[in-house]
Amino acid sequence: MTGNGAGAAEVPLVSGADVEAAAALLSGVVRHTPLEHSRTLAERAGGPVWLKCENLQRAGSFKIRGAYTRLSRLTAEERARGVVAASAGNHAQGVALAASMLGIRATVFMPESAPLPKVAATRGYGADARLGGHSLTDALVSAAEHAERTGAVLIHPFDHPDVIAGQGTVGLEILEQCPDVATVLVCTGGGGLVSGIAAAIKSRRPGVRVVGVQAEAAAAFPGSLAAGHPVALPAMATMADGIAVGAPGELTLAHVQALVDEVRTVSEEDLSRALLFCLERAKLVVEPAGAAAVAAVLADPAAFPPPVVAVVSGGNIDPVLLLKVVQHGMAAAGRYLRLRLRVPDRPGSLAGVLTELADAGANVLEVEHERTATRLDLGEVEVFVVLETRGPEHAEEVVAALGRAGYSVTAG
Repeated sequence: MTGNGAGAAEVPLVSGADVEAAAALLSGVVRHTPLEHSRTLAERAGGPVWLKCENLQRAGSFKIRGAYTRLSRLTAEERARGVVAASAGNHAQGVALAASMLGIRATVFMPESAPLPKVAATRGYGADARLGGHSLTDALVSAAEHAERTGAVLIHPFDHPDVIAGQGTVGLEILEQCPDVATVLVCTGGGGLVSGIAAAIKSRRPGVRVVGVQAEAAAAFPGSLAAGHPVALPAMATMADGIAVGAPGELTLAHVQALVDEVRTVSEEDLSRALLFCLERAKLVVEPAGAAAVAAVLADPAAFPPPVVAVVSGGNIDPVLLLKVVQHGMAAAGRYLRLRLRVPDRPGSLAGVLTELADAGANVLEVEHERTATRLDLGEVEVFVVLETRGPEHAEEVVAALGRAGYSVTAG
């Protein structure tokens, strides 16, 4: 889906000067995060690929940039009323940290499914974190009601010019760190980050290609761009909670229409592989949403003219989810192999199977016996094994070795 500028003129866009003003405001507040080269991705893309490590930003994501910009521009009277926000986690932490730095009372509504470490971190920064509802949409409704009831200022996670300008400072840093960049890939949920980065980059280097990347199970922009107005998704189901946003805002949609060259989607398997890649090859702890840009490069490396910068937007991942995603990523990468074998029901048969597997270099993670299934012949046992391999080629070698040993093997 390509931005075409339709309807964009109706909404004033954030300018390069706005982003530069935000950068001056954020000087000494946020970290200039590193740009790390990825040799592996460069080999696949046919040119330099860099990772912009916003997972190493204060509070673990880019969100402090927009939150601090927005809060710092509140009037004294607005600050006295306090602020309220809704977030699955990263915006919550950004608002909580910014509010604590500026001495503002903050209340944050989070979905019941919000990762516990994000809830704990939000409270650790001094905000009143309240759980309720099943989605970010529910949390936004609760936050709006709280603002109406108490007079607190609602700090929208993406659809405000100050927030977009603050997030856009990532783009200014990219241009400083990689002056010859040709393509910038940005994870995209509500669109605040990609809008700001596009505003910053297009004002200085209009020829640079800016690509938004959404989880295909939570991709609201393609339909909204086609319709010319925000269109809410009927449902979402993605591990990437940080970009699970049901609809873009009017402001972010206008920016994407006018400034973003393309919006792509990536699958859950793509996200899992990217997260595993970041851990193993880049040595970066990244949440699924933060790995979306890397996932796009891994899925289709030839699609993006290098030098490429992939924005790694956040690293706030629940360790329980990390374990699940690593396992999912290993399966998607062909590192897990599930097999069923029929063997004679006699002593030593299982030991023989395990010996063959050991000789083939496979690591056994799980093993089960089945004796009573009607599909088995008398005197047969079915053995189900889950194996860790070195990849698809090694998995084929393991299956071939079992076949040569005389075992009947089927995929599990």
